[in-house]
Amino acid sequence: MEQIIIRGKKLQMSQLFMDNGDIIPVTVISSDDSLTPELTNKSILITGTSKGKGFAGVMKKWHFAGVGEATRGQSTKGRTAGSIGSQTPGRVFKGKKMAGRMGNKQVTVKGSKIIGIDTEKKEILVSGPVPGSRNSEVTLKVMV
Repeated sequence: MEQIIIRGKKLQMSQLFMDNGDIIPVTVISSDDSLTPELTNKSILITGTSKGKGFAGVMKKWHFAGVGEATRGQSTKGRTAGSIGSQTPGRVFKGKKMAGRMGNKQVTVKGSKIIGIDTEKKEILVSGPVPGSRNSEVTLKVMV
């Protein structure tokens, strides 16, 4: 199976209204590469850099529930991770879910399709979400 690689820039989210009443959420991507209408309805892999969220605690990053009750003398420990290990083996295992930087990593989204191509504006309409913020660079791998 051959792949065509298209580099582009994520512009905005939009919607397409079909004749039967269906609404398809799409992302508009601009590209300087050569675009042909034959790429419509082809499945693609989209790779981009996700939005950075800075330093995040365990409740935001890993959806922890928090420790202890909200009342009954609870002070500043409500949003902490709690215990991170025990006396045996006397260390913290690799991969332990802890607070830290969140986002700003390379993400690949599978299962998207090219819904439409505007050759005059050099824009591609892709079904569903695309990683990254507006004006961020993305790479499309078209399965031909």
